[in-house]
Order: sequence, then C-alpha cells, then structure tokens
Amino acid sequence: MILAAGRGERMRPLTDHQPKPLLRVGDKSLIERLIEALVQAGMPDIVINHAHLGHQIVEALGDGRRYAARIVYSHESGGGLETGGGILQAMHLLDDPFLVVNGDILTDFPFARLPTRLSGLAHLVMVDNPPHHPHGDFALIGRHLLAEGPERLTFSGVGVYAKALFKGCVPGKFPLAPLLRAAMARGAVTGEYYAGDWWDIGTPERLQQLDDHYRDRAK
Repeated sequence: MILAAGRGERMRPLTDHQPKPLLRVGDKSLIERLIEALVQAGMPDIVINHAHLGHQIVEALGDGRRYAARIVYSHESGGGLETGGGILQAMHLLDDPFLVVNGDILTDFPFARLPTRLSGLAHLVMVDNPPHHPHGDFALIGRHLLAEGPERLTFSGVGVYAKALFKGCVPGKFPLAPLLRAAMARGAVTGEYYAGDWWDIGTPERLQQLDDHYRDRAK
C-alpha cells in the first residue's frame, strides 16, 4: 500500500492544485518512482489511498498497466483518515502481512528483502536522523524497536504490518503511531537499519534538492 492521502501542508503552494505524490522528481512523479521500485521488487499488486485532489492520482496512474502493476484505490472522504484510519479502511484489499510505504519518500531500499512473515505485529525500516528530525522516532536494540532509548533513529516510512496490529480499531480517523508504540511495549515490533539513499520530501526546498540530484545523475 502506498499512502497518498495527505494534504501536504508544508509543500504549499505546490500542493494547492496537485497532490503531493504527483510532484515530479526529474522526469517522473514521486509515486511513479515508488510504483516502479515495488514492481521491480516483485510486488505488482498495489493499493493507493487518496483524499486531497485524489482524482488526479487515479487519472495519472490508471489501473497501473503501463507500469506492469495492478493498482486499486481506496478513496477517503472528508479530508483523509490519517495513517491508521486509512490503512484500516483499505484492510480488505490487503494481504497479511502487508507492506506500507509513505507516498512522499524516495529510497533505494531493496523492498524484496523485507520479511514475508512477521515474528510480531510489525517490522519497520529505520534510517539515520535527517537534519529536520534530529531526535528520531524509535530506538533499535538488536532487531527490536522500542519507543524510547538512548539513540533513536528515524522511521523511514517503510513498514510491514500484521492485520492483528489493528485488532479492535474502529473505522474512522486515527494515527498509526500509538498502535506501534503499544506493540513495542509488548516486544512485538522488529526493525532494521538502512544506510542507503532515503529522502523525505517534506518541503519545497527538499523537493528541489532531490530534483537536482536526479537531474545531475541523468547527465
């Protein structure tokens, strides 16, 4: 599942008339690059949620055939359901476990190496803390993640989840982080550290830096 329902407030005015995942990096949009990476990793069946200007995403990507993918959509009305609520709404379209990728990141992480079976309720890919997020999110101790710890890393936006993580959740708008923290307290979340390329496109300035990177690489 690619999360593409966010409003992209920090990217305004770029996102006033276009969904954030359709912003272009080099000659392709962010979401196109993610789709191609997933297909290359052997994951052609993709669910995409959308809300703000979501019809543009559907019109741009269609059924995914041109990317050798099979895309289905989960529309969220009322401005979106946040991460947890959006995943829960699309649950009937997902396998168990299932991969979720934020629609506003780019990475060369090899998706094919992610676990297809979980020892707990979730498995998250962690990266070094970027300058705009110096304190990180979770602590990686061996293969387990803790909500608190001496050296926290940043959650990359790439995670594998068991449907059981959402047991008892009520449809509606809610975040994912509290579910993860509760599972961590039970020792049910594993993780891995990735030192390769990863970008969180959260501001127009970071988008421009990434666009420059791709264009320089294409020369």
